[in-house]
Amino acid sequence: MSELASESASTAGVRVLIVDDHPVVRQGLRSLLDVADGISVAGDAADGHQALALASSLCPDLVLLDLKLPGTDGTVVLTQLVAAGHRVLVLTSATDPARTRQAVRAGAAGVLYKDIDPDALVRAILAAGDGNLLLAPEAAAAVADGGSRTRDSLTAREREVLALIAEGKSNREIARCLRVSEKTVKAHVSSVLAKLGVQDRTQAAVYAVRHGAGANASSG
Repeated sequence: MSELASESASTAGVRVLIVDDHPVVRQGLRSLLDVADGISVAGDAADGHQALALASSLCPDLVLLDLKLPGTDGTVVLTQLVAAGHRVLVLTSATDPARTRQAVRAGAAGVLYKDIDPDALVRAILAAGDGNLLLAPEAAAAVADGGSRTRDSLTAREREVLALIAEGKSNREIARCLRVSEKTVKAHVSSVLAKLGVQDRTQAAVYAVRHGAGANASSG
């Protein structure tokens, strides 16, 4: 079963849940992140079932998820985590473009590969915790290749959120407008950024203005 970080460590910075089926990888990531400024490890999980259970009980700020998991496909776990309102950053050795596009469409806050430099990974986790979309260059190319499909996949609620982003509203203001929690809004914003293939809220707002994406925000 997963080892939980100490209560004092879990209160600092971006709290991360590590999900990977390899014990050496989990320990290596824990060792790296435990000493990184602004990051603490909330816990770690070896499979999808543990990941979902710990995400529910620990409420981490970010789930660092491998797509290759025993028993349950990692993309299925990703979809369930996002649906529950969790922010998920994929860290995987699976470089298939189709899997990358699938992860982005499922609402991943980013897709990174395991050959990433450790310092770059720390920066990426901090950036993802701040609400940015992170894509490795190869992943960004995969998303761009499937861009039209991802844009068309915005849900009615995501179009509402995009329209409000274009109006310059904060997550708190969007939550008030839609009568949902800020955590739910944050998950929707992450999904919008991922599906549009943009890096931040400003780029999403520019997209909305250029393409009239928010014009029919409440029409379904």
